[in-house]
Formats: sequence, C-alpha cells, structure tokens
Amino acid sequence: MLPNRKRSVTRGFWTLGLGFVLGGLLTALANLMPASTARDFLTASVTASFGPFLIDVVSFGITIGPVFFALNVLTLVGVAVVAFVVRSWM
Repeated sequence: MLPNRKRSVTRGFWTLGLGFVLGGLLTALANLMPASTARDFLTASVTASFGPFLIDVVSFGITIGPVFFALNVLTLVGVAVVAFVVRSWM
C-alpha cells in the first residue's frame, strides 16, 4: 500500500495526463463545429514550448524536443471532468 502523499501525487499526475488527453479530444471535436465566435473562444489556446534538449555523450547523442503545451478552455474542462470522476471513484 502506498502512503497517502505518494498516492495523491501519483493520482494528480494521472488526473492531469488524462485530463489533457480528454481536453485534446474535445478541442478536436470543437474544430469540427462551423466557424463561429464560440468555436474561436473554445479553441483559442496559449502555448508554451521548451527545447530542443541535446544530450551528447562520447558514445551516443540524443535530441529531444521541442516539447510544447497548449492550454485552452476545453483542456481545463477535460481536467475538471477527470478530476470529478476520480474524486467520486476514490
């Protein structure tokens, strides 16, 4: 059995991850809507990017990135829905 703190951090990461996936799916569905102010509001996002990260060691090298995060209203809705479901189940 995991301690409560460890379990809550793990549950938080899973909630965020699944919420971002659900928000991405909702955003893709909203893009199918006809052009309107509502679609523009729901799909407008703020994007942050990091990278590329280069790791170069004598025997190998790897480049990761760039990694970006896009946050919009539907992503927040997805995280809220997943958090509500997780809280009601646990």
